[in-house]
Amino acid sequence: MITLEELQEKPDKLTEGHRLCAGCGEPTIVRQVLMATDLPVVVSNATGCFEVSTSGFPYSAWNVPWIHSAFENAAATIAGVESAYKVLKRKGKIQDEMRFAAFAGDGGTYDIGFQALSGAIERGHQFLFVCMNNEAYMNTGIQRSGATGKGASTTTSPAGSLIPGKKEFPKDITKIVAAHELPYAAQASPHNWKDLHEKASKGFEAGGPAFLNVISPCPRGWRHDSSQTIAIARLAVETCVWPLYEYDHGKWNLTGESKRIAEGKKDKLPIDDWIKSQGRFKHLQSSKWENIADEIQENVDKKWDELVKLAEL
Repeated sequence: MITLEELQEKPDKLTEGHRLCAGCGEPTIVRQVLMATDLPVVVSNATGCFEVSTSGFPYSAWNVPWIHSAFENAAATIAGVESAYKVLKRKGKIQDEMRFAAFAGDGGTYDIGFQALSGAIERGHQFLFVCMNNEAYMNTGIQRSGATGKGASTTTSPAGSLIPGKKEFPKDITKIVAAHELPYAAQASPHNWKDLHEKASKGFEAGGPAFLNVISPCPRGWRHDSSQTIAIARLAVETCVWPLYEYDHGKWNLTGESKRIAEGKKDKLPIDDWIKSQGRFKHLQSSKWENIADEIQENVDKKWDELVKLAEL
């Protein structure tokens, strides 16, 4: 296991000076992921908050080869780069070992980009696809996505007298991806850097397609103080809203705090703690919509029990 001191000695593949909001979880995630390999990395980046904020012409925060992809095709772009690399290496024009990564938000993963992602996984390209999951289309105005939690108030699912925010539960994209029977898929959180680093390292060295879904609190869209980003990421794990686990060559494993909760070594916090931490759920504390909070707790408990069974704990 790498130490924090060793991590600090690694070169920055993403620099300071980007224009992301204060408290945004995304730069922390990307820096941690890119530190998980010492090999040269080529990055494909879907349109979104991260793309526009790290590449405003004539500046760039990237210290690796980087390609701006459209919203929907980051996986297809990196699959093409990986294919070209294999051909050039076979012809002897490239000798170096290289790795390939794609970064996208939940819109470019769960929804608009899923077709390209599914196709690239099915074809077996060796790349790591990282979803920076802030649970909405933040770059274009905080619209709900397939990753948005039930009850969250967004600009296209506004809480009011008729609806309690988003009416649907989020799709379970990590399990959907795992159903492709790819070498590696996992969920992670930036608060647990050791867990994230280990999973990213496994993804880079999986020998085929790998997927990493990382929760990325958004102060603007989630309506929390910018100083609380890492604390809220930790809370998502401790309430089991966002369990830490991996699908490693067919085997399901709980990791980090989630493993300790399953083993009875750590308490599972109630969903009320999660709801009270963010303004997007403020309305769920009223008597009119308190039943939605109960439904969220029931769903979290159900999904958690299913995951514990998969991990055989």
